[in-house]
Formats: sequence, C-alpha cells, structure tokens
Amino acid sequence: MSLKQRFGNLWNNMDYPSNKKPRTDSLEDYNRCTYYGLENQGATCYLNSVLQVLFMTKDFREAVLKYVDEKPASDFDHSLADLFKKLQKDTAETRNITKLLGISNVNEQRDAAEYLERVLTLTSPDISKTFHGCLVNKITCTKGHIATDRDAAFWHLPLPLMDSSERVYSVVDGIDKFFRGSDLSGKNQMYCDQCDDKVDAKIKDVMKHHPDVLILLLKRFEFSYSYMSYVKINQAVDVPYILQIPESDGVESQTYELYAVVDHVGDLRSGHYTTTIKSPDEDNWYKFDDASITLYKSQSSLDTEMFPRSRSAYLLFYRKKKADIQNTKEVSTSEIFQPTPNEDIDQDAEKISKREEGKGTKQKKKPNQAKMERRRNQKVKMKQKGKIKVDKGRFT
Repeated sequence: MSLKQRFGNLWNNMDYPSNKKPRTDSLEDYNRCTYYGLENQGATCYLNSVLQVLFMTKDFREAVLKYVDEKPASDFDHSLADLFKKLQKDTAETRNITKLLGISNVNEQRDAAEYLERVLTLTSPDISKTFHGCLVNKITCTKGHIATDRDAAFWHLPLPLMDSSERVYSVVDGIDKFFRGSDLSGKNQMYCDQCDDKVDAKIKDVMKHHPDVLILLLKRFEFSYSYMSYVKINQAVDVPYILQIPESDGVESQTYELYAVVDHVGDLRSGHYTTTIKSPDEDNWYKFDDASITLYKSQSSLDTEMFPRSRSAYLLFYRKKKADIQNTKEVSTSEIFQPTPNEDIDQDAEKISKREEGKGTKQKKKPNQAKMERRRNQKVKMKQKGKIKVDKGRFT
C-alpha cells in the first residue's frame, strides 16, 4: 500500500514549506510541477509580482536565457537570466535587479505597473518583443481627411475605472470603448487644414501590431478632484478569460486568453501585491505571494467564462490563443517599437512618495506612450488655429 493510499486525505492536505514547494492535491502533481517564489526584501512585492509573471511567460523566459548565451547582453539582461536560472531550482532573491533598477529604499512600496515598464524597457528589444504592441492614432474629419496618422508603441493598454458609472466594470466593454473612439464636436471641434475650418472629427486608436502578450492596466489609482488627492478605486471588475480585440480599419481582430493577474489589496498608503498565474505547462492556476506558492485546489471555480469578479485585479496578462500564434505572420517591430521612459510618471510617483513619507504606493498618474502621442497631436492643432477645448477624459 502506498503512502498516499494509507493516509488518504491527510496526504492531500499536507502543506509543504511555502518557500520551497507549492501545495498540491496529489503526489503526481507534486512530482510533475514545481515552482518557486521570490524573497521580499522589505516591501518589494510590487517587483516580485511582475518578475514572477515574466518568469512564467515561457516565451519571454526562454528568450532571456537564449539571448545571453548567444549575443552580447547588457548587465540587466544577465541579471535577469541569473534570476530565472535560480528560480528554476529554488527560491530566489532580487538584490541585483533592484540595484540595476535604482531602487535604493526596498522598504518603500511602489507601483507594479511602473516597474513592469522599467524592466521591459531595460531588457533587450529582441527579448521583450513578446510584449511589443503598436497603435495608430488617427484623427479624421467628417469629410474623411486624416489630420494625424502616427504610430504609438505601447507596453500596455490603460482602462480607466474612474469614468465608469457602472457598479461593476466590464473589461470587454472597456476594450470596445477604447477602440470605438470618440467624437470631437461643438466646442471640441478640430481645425482641418484641408477644410480650412473647424469641423467635427473622430479620434480613435487602431491596432497596427497585436503583441503576443497583451497587458491591460486597470487604472485603480487616479487623482480625484472631489478630494483633491490621489485615491484608489476598489470597483469590482469582470475579467473575461477570452478577450477579442475588434477588427478596425482593415486590421483583423485578435483573440487572447487570460493567463495572469496581478492583484493589489489595500489602499493608497499601504497594500500588498500578489499574482495569480496559469501554468504554461498544465491547466492549473497558482497564487504567487512573494516566496509562498499555493496551488488553487478548486480549479473548477477558475474554469468558467469569467475570472472571479475582483476588486483587487490591477494588471491583466493575455496571450494570443495558440491557433492564432501559429497563423501569425512574422512581423519585425524593431522600427515601430521605440518606447521611451515616461518622465511624467516618474515625477508624479516621486511627489506621492514624498507626500506619503515613504508609506504610500507610488502610482502611475499619466497616460502611456499611445495617449501621450495623441495629446501632442492635438496641441499642434491648438497652436495652428487658436485654442481648442478637448475632452480631457479621453486623453488620460
């Protein structure tokens, strides 16, 4: 008689050391699937959560390890490769990564989205291309004249929760609204060079290059004019397992499936980040909480059309469905993808950090590169033909 047969449920409920092995439902699962976590240096859960997702993104992890072996790599690429190698065998620490990221105070909690961008920016473009996405910002007048048509690279798509009047925010509706665009009319009319007049227009984003991994940022940290301060929005969110990016301007639609969620619990002044990830080697979901790994025993609750409704989901990671990846043409993004650090984000985060005296979470306050490009385009028109009022909500 095996140990498992002899001890029955006692074996199934046995807890392994959280910093070494995940809890599992069976001996077979324990032997077949082993993952490890990351040590928390003080308040570095924001960094651990995104590094764990990057490690569990198989294409990215393999690209890191292959690149440092075959090509001249930066110190950051080598440090990331060393971290991933250690994480394949045991619990790992992130001191080299925090040093290269310029994190001097590991006891100060910061924004996971901001440091995800920093990690991807410091990584070689040949490695991070898995996350490369590109939008085209278009402003078109009612007569069909295109005022702007520029590429805008992005790491993630921001979905604002503050503008939502619904009790429960729908990611599906948010994506539809993002790509539906908005109208500029009345006082918000745009000056058209070809029409030589202020006219109604439509402003919208079109997906030029679908990334292999699409990241959605649920903007839970916003500035409230009612309170004249930054607040956290704890609105419930419906997160779909399958997400469809709609067809637009001749660009085919793209189907994605959810594989990771970064959660933030707490408020603006304090909180904690964890990550829920679906294993790339099996269909099981795991919770990564720094060095602690837990296998969700009730997998059936995660196998429906919708992820459990959440008030803490912050970053959503979607990968192309396998059939779509096989049918995807090879596209070089080295020319269209040239992201630059957003200095406004860093400056705003620093202000909040000082105001909260090291207790607050540094949050992303400004739009990403795609939104910044659109705002610059609008300012050009304002300079040409007088000041034009625009819908600020659309540009933030």
